[in-house]
Amino acid sequence: MATKRGKVEYARMWPREIFDVRDGKQSLAARLDFLKEKGVYILYRDEHPYYIGKADKLFSRLHLHAVNPKTRYYNFWTHFSAFALPDKKGRDKLEAMLIVALPTVNSAKPRLVKDTPPEVAKLLKKIRERKVEGLTLS
Repeated sequence: MATKRGKVEYARMWPREIFDVRDGKQSLAARLDFLKEKGVYILYRDEHPYYIGKADKLFSRLHLHAVNPKTRYYNFWTHFSAFALPDKKGRDKLEAMLIVALPTVNSAKPRLVKDTPPEVAKLLKKIRERKVEGLTLS
């Protein structure tokens, strides 16, 4: 699961689908304590960094990006990395370093003309559910 070195816990290139795999009503991601922390995250489109952001609760922000088709980045990412950092200055520095190191990230803001139609959003959700169908948390 998450790696812990000193005070920083992180996930590297985890699939978006951990927000879809469920154990009853709770997703696998909801069970991961370090995602309840403040931190910095990177959204990837396949293996390419796409967006870098900060969050007061990593789970809440990543979950929103993963399951809400009305969010700006919903259609544009497949994996994520996350770094739990309790210190605000540390989060600010890490976010800044990542943006400088990955200059194409965050420079393009997708502007969709209109919201994803509800029937398309439902289809996308079914496709993701089918990917995780039969997977268990044992």
